[in-house]
Amino acid sequence: MEMVDPIVFRLTVFVLAIFVGYFVVWGVTPALHTPLMSVTNAISSVIVVGALIAVAVSVPALHFSAPPPAHSETFTITNKQFEALTSYLQHHHGDEVQRDTSAAWTSKLLGFFALILACVNIFGGFLVTARMLAMYKKKGTK
Repeated sequence: MEMVDPIVFRLTVFVLAIFVGYFVVWGVTPALHTPLMSVTNAISSVIVVGALIAVAVSVPALHFSAPPPAHSETFTITNKQFEALTSYLQHHHGDEVQRDTSAAWTSKLLGFFALILACVNIFGGFLVTARMLAMYKKKGTK
């Protein structure tokens, strides 16, 4: 049996989610629209928190031209230890070690983009919710 390419699989799930989302959203009765928008705003607020973390956190990374050791273990180091390790490796190995800042900038840019989209979604949700609630008010009251 042949394996399916992960990109094709993810693209298929994405397209199916678009169709299911379209039919679910347009199938909602107007009475349920306001609670649905409240849930959407809550989900978007979680996205805002994640995007703020992605924008704020710096991701230091090192790239080695040599292959990693066979028995590598995961461990945590402080920024000061990371700087010391970087300077030691650059001093002893020269051009074999490079600091990768593109991963940090990619994370920050994608986090900023997610932050903007989630804020637009929240603002639009509040506008739509206010408009829907205004439809249920009597004509004479403000």
